[in-house]
Amino acid sequence: MDITTIAIAALVGLVIGFIVAKVLEKGKASKTVTNAKKEANSILKTANIEGENIKKDKIFQAKEKFLELKAEHEKVIINKDKKIAESEKRTRDKESQISGELAKNKKLNEQLEIKLKDLDHKSEFYDKKQSELEKLHKSQIQQLEVISGLSAEDAKDQLLESLKETAKTDAMAYLQTTMEDAKLTAQQEARKIVINTIQRIGTEEAVENCVSVFNLESDDVKGRIIGREGRNIRALEAATGVEIIVDDTPEAIILSCFDSVRREVARLSLHKLVTDGRIHPARIEEIVRKTEKQIEQEIVEVGKRTVIDLGIHGLHPELIKAVGRMKYRSSYGQNLLQHSREVAKLCGVMSAELGLNPKIAKRAGLLHDIGKVPNTEAEVETPHAILGMQWAEKFGEKPDVCNAIGAHHDEIEMKTLISPIVQVCDAISGARPGARRQVLDSYIQRLKDLEDIAFAFGGVQKAYAIQAGRELRVIVESEKVSDEKAAQLSFEISQKIQTDMTYPGQVKVTVIRETRSVNVAK
Repeated sequence: MDITTIAIAALVGLVIGFIVAKVLEKGKASKTVTNAKKEANSILKTANIEGENIKKDKIFQAKEKFLELKAEHEKVIINKDKKIAESEKRTRDKESQISGELAKNKKLNEQLEIKLKDLDHKSEFYDKKQSELEKLHKSQIQQLEVISGLSAEDAKDQLLESLKETAKTDAMAYLQTTMEDAKLTAQQEARKIVINTIQRIGTEEAVENCVSVFNLESDDVKGRIIGREGRNIRALEAATGVEIIVDDTPEAIILSCFDSVRREVARLSLHKLVTDGRIHPARIEEIVRKTEKQIEQEIVEVGKRTVIDLGIHGLHPELIKAVGRMKYRSSYGQNLLQHSREVAKLCGVMSAELGLNPKIAKRAGLLHDIGKVPNTEAEVETPHAILGMQWAEKFGEKPDVCNAIGAHHDEIEMKTLISPIVQVCDAISGARPGARRQVLDSYIQRLKDLEDIAFAFGGVQKAYAIQAGRELRVIVESEKVSDEKAAQLSFEISQKIQTDMTYPGQVKVTVIRETRSVNVAK
């Protein structure tokens, strides 16, 4: 019972405590709600006051913005009104100006109509006068025909014939004078250009030989070069195509060959063999093959250096190789590459003096003799000028350059001004003293044969072979040879030379006929 009573008492105490706690909590909550309501009312009042203030500010700003927009709009309206007023003023001014112009045009039209009426009257008057003059002119012509006994057409024909003869005589005299002046001026200008060109190009000339001397350190090396029973020297000659002469000349061997390339291959091969010390047929063939490849590379490098030095661009690689091969060729003893370089420089200077394109002239001058370095035996039979022209056409050169190459020995017709320039510069380069080597006896004999051919024709008084045999100057007797005969004689002598003689280049035949009248005043 005590435990139950205690439990009940405890339970009642807990319930009473819970109720008391709830009552206290409810009182506290009501107090909190009251405080929250007060704070909310305060916040609402504050928010209302701030909202009113913001509303007043926004209304004030809107009024200010409205006033600004109204002022701007009024300005725009004022500007538009001003522009409209100006446009109306301009329109009124133009209307007044147009009214004045219309009045002026009306007055001018009235004056023009008056003048047209005057012109019509004058035209009728002049037509009447013209008809009267024609009648009077016909009557005068009829009277003159009756007096002279000739019709008007006959008189006109006689007058025209007389005027034709007079005009023809005057024209021939004027033409002769003009031609003489032109020839004199042209010769002077040509001499001036050629002399200036030669003076501005200074090129040293070295005559190429057909032999090379290979120097040795001692004569003991000669035996090793010859080899046992001459097998080494035979192998070297067979591999290079060069004749090797081993004689009593101290410390020297002579290499003889007309082909400079083969001679240079032999010289370089000998130098390598002697330096290396191993000289036998197998080694000789190996060294010769390597040297030939080296020479081919050197040919290309020489061609490239040459075109760069002359300022020539865009040349085909095959033409560059042909230019390089010219280093190892000669023409009458003159190195072909040096000759072509000189001709290119001469062409450039001469074309510049004449107002032509020096680059094209240089190009043609450098390539004019590429036909002298053929690749195959079949090409040897083609004239070098034609072969060079064919190569140039094949490798894309311009028609001017191709024509200059083909025509520099007159194989084809010259079609451009560059062609005679190349021909002249080629002759200048070859005609320099010491430029080309010829045997003296054959040279003198050729000159004598030229003069003898001229003396074989009747009427020839004197004959001189000049310009290294490139020109034959013939002086004839004026009593026996007329002007027409002189021209015919020049042609016959040139044909005789062409038929009977062998010569390089071309020979110019000049026949001179001179009449002299001499009297003595005492």
